[in-house]
Amino acid sequence: MVGFFIFILGMIIGSFLNVCIYRIPKGESLICPASYCENCRTNIMMYDMIPVFSYIILHGRCRNCNGTIPVRYAIIEFLSGLVFLLMFHIYGLGIVFLKYCTLVSILIVIAVIDYDTTDIYLSTVALGIVFSIVFILIYIYIGIPVKSYILGGVFGGSIFLLLIILTRGAMGLGDMEIITFCGMFLGIKLTVLLIFLSFLIGSICGTILILMGKNTMKDYIPFAPYILIATVICASFGTNIFNFIVY
Repeated sequence: MVGFFIFILGMIIGSFLNVCIYRIPKGESLICPASYCENCRTNIMMYDMIPVFSYIILHGRCRNCNGTIPVRYAIIEFLSGLVFLLMFHIYGLGIVFLKYCTLVSILIVIAVIDYDTTDIYLSTVALGIVFSIVFILIYIYIGIPVKSYILGGVFGGSIFLLLIILTRGAMGLGDMEIITFCGMFLGIKLTVLLIFLSFLIGSICGTILILMGKNTMKDYIPFAPYILIATVICASFGTNIFNFIVY
C-alpha cells in the first residue's frame, strides 16, 4: 500500500516536472499563470490534471479545443512514478530515498530541456548544486562521513573540465556542472561508474542515431539524457555493478 502512494507521489512530482520543462526555457514563472492548454491557452481544470489518468480519460486531447496533448507529459509522469517506486523498493523511506528521488527529478528536467533545446539552464544546475550541499550538510548533522561525496564532486567536475579543454569545447560547461553535483550526490565510487556509463550509453545511442540517419558525426548530441539514464542505474544498482567490475 505504501508503495502505491509512493508511485502516485512520483507521478504528481512528474506532473510538476513537466511544468518546469515547458516553462523554464520560455522564462515563465513556475507558479503563475495556472496550467493552460498550449493550443487554446485555456486554463486546465484540476480534474483534468490528474497525472497519467487524465491523459487516458481525455484520450490525449484538450477538453476545450480538442487539441493534441503531447504523450510525453504522461510518459514523464509515469516514469517519475516508477523511479520513486524503485528507490522506495531498494532503500525504503529515508534520507537515501529522498536524496536519489531529488537528484533524478532535477536531472529529468535538465535532460529533457537539453534534448529539446540543446541548452542547460543555470537555474536548474544551481538547484542541483544547492540540494547536493543540503544533503551533505544533513549527512554531517547525522554523523555520516561526507569525504566521498566531496571527492565525487571534485573528481567528476575535474574530469569533465579536462575533457572540455582537450575537446576544445565539444563537451559543454553545463555537462561539467551536472557531473559535479551528481558526484556530490553519489560519492566518488559511483561517480566513476556514472562517467563510464554515461559515455558508454551515449556512444551506443549516438551510433544508433547515426546509423538510422537521425544524426551525423557533426551534429550536437545532448549529453544530459545519458547522464540521467546512467544516474538512475547508479542510484539503483551502482554499488553491485561497481563491486562486480572491481572484484
